[in-house]
This record gives sequence, C-alpha cells and structure tokens, in this order.
Amino acid sequence: MPQKNWPQRRCILVVLDGLGDHGHGVLGGRTPLMAASTPNLDRLAALGMNGLYHAYLQGVALPSEIAHFLMFGYELAEFPGRGYLEAVGSGIPLAPEEVALLGRIFSVQPREGCLWLEVEDPDVDATTCRTLQEAVGHFALEGVSVEFVPTQGIQGVVRLRGQVSPEITDSNPIQEGRPLMAILPLAGCEADADVQRTCRVLNAYLRWSHEVLSRHPINHQRQAQGLPPLNAVGLQRPGRYKPIVPFPTKWGFKPLALATGALYRGLSQHLGLTLLPVTDTAHPEVDLRNRLKLARNIKDYDFVYVHTKAPDVAAHTKNPRQKQRLIQALDWAFAYALNVIAPDPNLLLVITADHSTNSAGAMIHSGETVPLLMVGAFTRRDGVCRFDEVSCAQGALGLVRGAELMYLILNFLDRGKLFGLRDAAPDLPYTPGPSTPLRLSRP
Repeated sequence: MPQKNWPQRRCILVVLDGLGDHGHGVLGGRTPLMAASTPNLDRLAALGMNGLYHAYLQGVALPSEIAHFLMFGYELAEFPGRGYLEAVGSGIPLAPEEVALLGRIFSVQPREGCLWLEVEDPDVDATTCRTLQEAVGHFALEGVSVEFVPTQGIQGVVRLRGQVSPEITDSNPIQEGRPLMAILPLAGCEADADVQRTCRVLNAYLRWSHEVLSRHPINHQRQAQGLPPLNAVGLQRPGRYKPIVPFPTKWGFKPLALATGALYRGLSQHLGLTLLPVTDTAHPEVDLRNRLKLARNIKDYDFVYVHTKAPDVAAHTKNPRQKQRLIQALDWAFAYALNVIAPDPNLLLVITADHSTNSAGAMIHSGETVPLLMVGAFTRRDGVCRFDEVSCAQGALGLVRGAELMYLILNFLDRGKLFGLRDAAPDLPYTPGPSTPLRLSRP
C-alpha cells in the first residue's frame, strides 16, 4: 500500500476484448480499428504513452481466458482451465478434485462410422435445450459420474466426479464439416490411470448421449419439420482447481472487476477480484461509458478492471465493416475518459485488448499484437496521435508482453519496488510490502 502522505493513486484498466485484427482488403489493407473514426481514443493516445501488447508470444492466437490470465501476471502452469472458470462463474460448485468441461448440444450427421459436425451453434428455444440437456444430464461408468449442467442456450458445464483428470483432449472440432474427435490422453499422460479412465468414460458418454438424443421425440419432430436434429454433445477445455497467489497479495491492490459473462465472473472470483454486477444491453457504448463512470467514482478500490466483449462479438460476424462501426460507437464512451479520467493526476488509465480477433478468415482468433495506451501523472508523451495497431507501434512503450503490463502499472502508479530489496519473506513487486516491524522488547 502507498506510504503515509503519498497520494492514493488508482488504476483503471480497460480491456476491449478482441480489438486487434488482420488487415483486410475491403478496408484497403487496414484493420477495423485503423479504418474507424476514433477521435476520443486518438486524443487519449496523444496525451499518453503508447505501444503494442501481446499476453504471450506474437503470432500465437490466444483465447480470452488465457490472455486475461497472463495479462494479470500469472503463469501458464497456474492456469486452471476454462471449464473450471466457467463453472465457477456460473455458480456451479466444484470440489478441488472434480473436473469441469465446456459442453454443448449440437447437430451431427453419422457418416463413415463417425459423427460429422453439421451445425455447431443452432438457434434453438430454451425449452427444447433444457429438455434435451436433461435427457443426457446424468451418466455413470467405472465409478465416475458425468453431469451435464445447463448454463445458457445449448451450452452447459459437464462436471466429472470420481478418479478423473483434466489432462485430456477435446471432442468438439468447433468447425463444421469435421468429425467429432475421440477424447485422448494429452502427450506424456498416456500411462496415467486417471487420465485413461477419464477418456474411456467420456468417450462412452459421447456415444451414449448420441444414441439417447437421436431417439428423442423432439428430434423426430425436428427432422419431420426439416430442422437439423440436436443429436450429440461436444466437450472441450477441461479444467480443475489450481492454487494461486491471490491478485491482492500478488500485486498489492484492492481490485474490482466490472465485467459480464460466466468466464469473466469466474476468472475474477478465482483471482480474488471483487465482482460488481453490471449488465449488457443492446448499446455496448452506453454500457462501457457507465462502467467507466463506475470505475472513476468507486474510490474504495485502487485497481478497477473494465471489460467489454463487444469488439470480439462484432469480429465473429466475419464482417470487418461491422467491427469498424462497433469500434466507432465505443469511441463515444471514451469522451468521458478523455474529459474526466485522464485529467485526474491520481488516476492511471490503461486501454488495451486481450487478443486480436480476425473479422475475416478461418481462424477463431488471430495472433497479432494489440494497441496499448497508458495515460497518467508519470507516463511519457511520445508523439503518437492515433490509437491503432500500426500507430501505437511507434510509441515509447514498445512491445509489452505478459506480466510486464502489471509491472508497468505499478511503475506508473509510483508503487514499484526496487528490484532486489527484501522487505518481506515473499518477494513481492510493490512497495511497501507486508513487512514486519522490529519490536524493542522480545515477545
């Protein structure tokens, strides 16, 4: 915590999910952000210090859960898996030894002795989803219980109890026109009895659920109406609890999260960020502005994480111009940041993204760097006047990777510890650390 008489500086970290992108011919080789009119973000860039960011390695296409985990300063070996995080964020209790996977029901076509994915994201009413999910909700084999817990629409969390392991592959190929995959041990785990058991049980569950769903009356009705049957379960991203150093201890902050979605709720809970419920509406620019206002006005927290999923959602439409329009709308929200947050010398404003999401092409996400902007009392002004993936490359921050972002935040809040000092048993990066005063009298 800051020393006595030091100003209480606070950080507002804004993560524009999936903001970065490929260059696109329809935009003259520019990204949607480069093509967008963003006067407020550009003026913020001119006030501060700019650079590029990648949570891992350039060219590696990261999912949001891993990008965020690395962005908050943790290591890949500590990552518990997305299935675990979504279970936590959905309010599904998990014992430390249990495994959770992302599950969904979708449409497959039996062919050549395999199940070929036909429709990965069908548009289905809630009642139909729940009825079919309940039909495959419970399965047991070899002392392992499998439970499909519905969460949203066709999606759910599949919870495993017994002697099981998360060291397994996915079954969901994600891309339509490909066969469902057998669940196998990860490389190096082939001899592990729990891994082998988990694979046998889940492959049996997948075959059983296909049989149950194929003969369900709802699917007979759908096929009679010319609709694709919802006749299989897909599984991916297994996870299980792993201990970590909580974010407040690791970085010395009292943190708050302003985010929606089970993944971001689960991540915040797992890391130890206080979660303030916020909602998404049909106007993401209004949602973002409201979150920026909350971040500025709630002064009990000195690290506020503000998230919007809107750029990522727009990119997944595979329409670069739609993403461009969305970014232009979001820029309206940053007028508040420009006029209220940036002038406050006790606030450090950080704007970046977790990863790039390509709004054309076959990849789900892409591996380019994303722009990074920092405005605060101690940041340099570097002459960059545009907030985009190319302009920010000329900024004074250069290329920032992984946990470097958190170290820079401490630095520009004037709270970084001189490297090598040991004021406490754990080697923490902030000052002052949780030191123990020397007492004149022995206890």
